[in-house]
Amino acid sequence: MRRIVFCILFFISCLTSVFSQPSGTVDEIVAIIGKEIITKSELETEYNNYVAQYKTVEDEEEIRCMIFEHLLRQKLFIHQAQVDSIEFTPQEVDSRVNYQINYWLAQVGGNSKVIEEAYHKTMDEIKKDMRELIQNQMITERVQQNITDNVMITPAEVKRFFDKIPDDSLPTIQPSYEFGHIVKLPPVSEEEIAAIKDRLNSFRERALRGEKFSMLARLYSDDPGSAPNGGDLGFVERGTLYPEFEAVAFNLKSGEISPIVQTKAGYHIIQMIERKGEKINVAHILLQPKPSADEQVKAIEFLDSVRQVILDEKMDFSAAALKYSDDMNKNSGGWVVNPYNNSYKFEKDAMEAATFTTVSKLIPGEYSQPVAYVNEDGQMAYRIIYLKTKVAAHKPNLREDYDLIKNAALEEKKQNFINQWLKEKIKVTNIKINPNYRNCPFIDEWEIPE
Repeated sequence: MRRIVFCILFFISCLTSVFSQPSGTVDEIVAIIGKEIITKSELETEYNNYVAQYKTVEDEEEIRCMIFEHLLRQKLFIHQAQVDSIEFTPQEVDSRVNYQINYWLAQVGGNSKVIEEAYHKTMDEIKKDMRELIQNQMITERVQQNITDNVMITPAEVKRFFDKIPDDSLPTIQPSYEFGHIVKLPPVSEEEIAAIKDRLNSFRERALRGEKFSMLARLYSDDPGSAPNGGDLGFVERGTLYPEFEAVAFNLKSGEISPIVQTKAGYHIIQMIERKGEKINVAHILLQPKPSADEQVKAIEFLDSVRQVILDEKMDFSAAALKYSDDMNKNSGGWVVNPYNNSYKFEKDAMEAATFTTVSKLIPGEYSQPVAYVNEDGQMAYRIIYLKTKVAAHKPNLREDYDLIKNAALEEKKQNFINQWLKEKIKVTNIKINPNYRNCPFIDEWEIPE
């Protein structure tokens, strides 16, 4: 947890580059790139952030030059975005900001107080501070994407890239796992569903009588991502949320609160905050019905029997998954897909802690006992896990790690394209560097003699 909080703090500290200069203070201009400028305070803030992250600095001048070059590149990308009329709507930026906030919240168990106390501001104030930083990131990414859109790589290039890496420079590939699961969702009683609906209706009535919807969401919603934000989901377009949710949400008027809506995640009431064109900003309160203890026991016993059928070789794993699993992946043999790289391979960091604890104790070909599980819709379930393969930590090779090496080779090729693009753009862009900041070795590459 402390490592997660530190990473969040480091990201947030970068925001101060936008807001650290006191009002009315004249800041020294270090460089001009088109219509963009770099100030002394920006350089100092970035340097202090670097020191905060890495604790020690062996060569201060080298680090300051590295940061200066990074800022020059970023400002040139932003300048080019203006030339190419690349821009993002406020809704798009807000959506990315909300995504980042929700990611942080997921890392700290949905506890917004951890982030607020670290930054000494409310979540709304943090969001406001983040907007410019996030917008610049989005612009830089789009310009780089435009530069490298058509860059491809061949198998021969991948091999040449790998062959030129010295053996003693090859990093160790962490252990990876391929696994499948058979999932059982315990049914929820009609009494539990009725109780959930009664609670939601009471929340709706309270909001209609004047209580703040956002406060009710903070207090009662089961959605860990949006509850700390008052249920606010940010601006979304069609196709982003559950179809049943969107069918109601997109037809609401400003301030209107919907009747109860059922989705795979549970039961919701929705409030329209704002509409901009084809996008809407809504908040919701989600309640998820919980299965009874008896139904949970039955689910465990059911999975025990399925596990025994497989162990008795009456049915193989994929056939059992197709017949018995309540998960969507049953149609693909029950194999779990890594959402980060769309492959079947998982390293530790790509798995939830509970999943890794179970998987890491298995040997290939072994089945776990039934374990508790929360699926992607937030539903309580149980599952048995089958470990198909485990690849031990090893030095990379083209046979086992081709996709990984290919991606690295492609990234290097894209970076070469970007570097060449920078050289050409520097020649045709008005760039001025303060004489007091011309001691870095790369400066000659950035100023074209008049």
